[in-house]
Amino acid sequence: MAIEQRWRSLTKAASWRITGTLDTMIVSWIITRQVKVAISIGCVEVFTKMILYYFHERAWNKINAGRAKEDYQI
Repeated sequence: MAIEQRWRSLTKAASWRITGTLDTMIVSWIITRQVKVAISIGCVEVFTKMILYYFHERAWNKINAGRAKEDYQI
């Protein structure tokens, strides 16, 4: 199996964040039928979700459940 390079991981993270934000904007527009409101929600959401994800990851780093002991170094 090939090792994923950092630039690929960053590109995937950015593309997923864009996809998620567009989804939020579309759902917001469907519910409110107001483009400005949908865009505003999307703009706020992109930052709040990045912050929440950071803390989510930090919390999961403290949980060892499901981790295997690493026998090799890359």
